[in-house]
Amino acid sequence: MAGAVRQPIDLQSLERYISQNVPEIKLPIDIKQFGFGQSNPTYQLTAINGVKYVMRKKPPGRLVSKTAHQVDREYRIIHALENTDVPVPRALCLCEDTSVVGTAFYIMEFLDGRIIEDPTMPDVTPAERTEMWHDAIRTLAKLHRINPTDVGLETYGKPSGFYDRQVKTFTTIEKAQAETVDIESKESVGRMPHIEDILSFFRDKKLQPKDRGNPIHGDYKIDNLVFHKTEPRVIGILDWEMSTIGHPLSDLVNLLTPYKLSVEEGWGLKSFRKGETPGLPTDTELVKWYAEVAGWDPTPELTWGIAFGFFRATCIFQGIAARYAVRQASSAQAKANAEQRHPMGKLAWKHVQKARGQAGERAKL
Repeated sequence: MAGAVRQPIDLQSLERYISQNVPEIKLPIDIKQFGFGQSNPTYQLTAINGVKYVMRKKPPGRLVSKTAHQVDREYRIIHALENTDVPVPRALCLCEDTSVVGTAFYIMEFLDGRIIEDPTMPDVTPAERTEMWHDAIRTLAKLHRINPTDVGLETYGKPSGFYDRQVKTFTTIEKAQAETVDIESKESVGRMPHIEDILSFFRDKKLQPKDRGNPIHGDYKIDNLVFHKTEPRVIGILDWEMSTIGHPLSDLVNLLTPYKLSVEEGWGLKSFRKGETPGLPTDTELVKWYAEVAGWDPTPELTWGIAFGFFRATCIFQGIAARYAVRQASSAQAKANAEQRHPMGKLAWKHVQKARGQAGERAKL
């Protein structure tokens, strides 16, 4: 039988594949589509014995991006991490035969735990909040101390030049987005403030963080983690679509972003300020805990990483503005997000100046 599926699946075809390749799953199965996982449609499979699994597949039709929706890469990394101390769902199979359900897919175990959307974790005690954040940062550090070669991920991404490639990519993206013309006002989206000075700073390889070449998640944040139902610990990391071999600083900055925005007016994140939320660790504590497990101290490079993180976020907001300009994203929320590119751009410039100042001080030593 089949539950509510917005993007229909050929259930008989899927069950034939499962019977031949994944005998662990007891047939027949019930299937329903999750509300999340919009980039790669995600489904819950419930076997006849009540055991649940998760299937993620490429979306149907022509894909806009050649690099997105790579479920084979998601499968590869979680499968590679299964025998490490990094908590991931167990991967059962990867099917690249598009005749089965229309696109490539993989099946993994269902993690029965808590997914927490609000990173302040309002529904737990202060002591639990401290330990849940502690384990979130500890889990990230465990991922970042893995040698790709040890788990068969040596070809998963390039071992060096991560930030140099990022700068080149976002340079091209920013310029193209800036030139997009609004179909009604006929005005272009416009470039970021101080963009040439910003790019000049990031292009300076002497100032870029030292290459590390570790596996990175690409979108590491609290709502991409599954916590144990009753215990303050992470039992799994989800949504590996943006993972690669890169610089661990990028994941750390992503996780710390609410803290960095909390001290800025207009971002509505005051609850992350020191002492505002009982049990919420400070960003200084998080970096200390990270360094203890990861085996390296990111502190000297953190300001550079935060500046780049705000620059990247500005480009993302600018991209929303470009899509809104041609009415590919026409909602009120899209327009509001597009307008965030201006204050975020100011933050990027502010932190570039701060990072430049710190680099100058180090050069004097």
